[in-house]
Amino acid sequence: MTVDIVDAGPVRHIVINRPERMNAVDKATLDRLTDAVRRAGEDPGVRVIVVSGSGRAFCAGGDLDVEDPLSVENTASTADAASRCIDSIRRVPCPVVAAVRGPAVGVGVAIALAADLTVARSDAFFSMPFTSIGLMPDGGATALVAAAVGRPVALRMSLLGEKVSATDAAGLGLVAATFDTDVFEAELDALLTGLSRRSPEALIETKTAVNEATLGELGNAFAREREGQIRLTTTDGFRNAVAAFAAKKTPANGTSRQEA
Repeated sequence: MTVDIVDAGPVRHIVINRPERMNAVDKATLDRLTDAVRRAGEDPGVRVIVVSGSGRAFCAGGDLDVEDPLSVENTASTADAASRCIDSIRRVPCPVVAAVRGPAVGVGVAIALAADLTVARSDAFFSMPFTSIGLMPDGGATALVAAAVGRPVALRMSLLGEKVSATDAAGLGLVAATFDTDVFEAELDALLTGLSRRSPEALIETKTAVNEATLGELGNAFAREREGQIRLTTTDGFRNAVAAFAAKKTPANGTSRQEA
């Protein structure tokens, strides 16, 4: 399975499990993640949801290694799957914590920031290199990043694709906290324990109020990103990026390539 589900009492762990792809996501993986989040929200025994990635990355972004990456239909269906996934994290009643170990890239940034509390291990970083392959941020990232850190930093990350280290992410307010590798798991456990012991009704009302106050543009962002991404799929910039990606995919020695 590309998404694993682990119960730990009142905590539901949902893990993107494609370590050989650095947890890059395709439509099927996004759909499974959405379903897992929704099911957790419907379980009265679940107080907190944790979203994380297996192996050395949180999520390396969208997987370009799919059939016909230049297809407008594929672009639209994947964008829709990403929007549903992000919306499910936003709307699920109980708090969602994103535990970011290693890179969060592209739509991985949106998944991380859709969570109500995002905590990063010190080896993590956040990057949205969409423009380098002729695309634009999606998954609601144009709204989520700006809501977290404001327009100047959001544009710097979006236009230039700059990497933001875990330490800088905490300083900017992009994440709730960053912890050193040797204490990350203990700090994460303490956070989850504290959340699971609080009034679930109070957490639900608080989450809803803050999200309504800060993410009112998220639905419009999904629509704008979908339209823009479909247009960009037809440009020479993206076509050239896909051709370069395909050339890296099967080099002479037969080894696999990294995500773009």
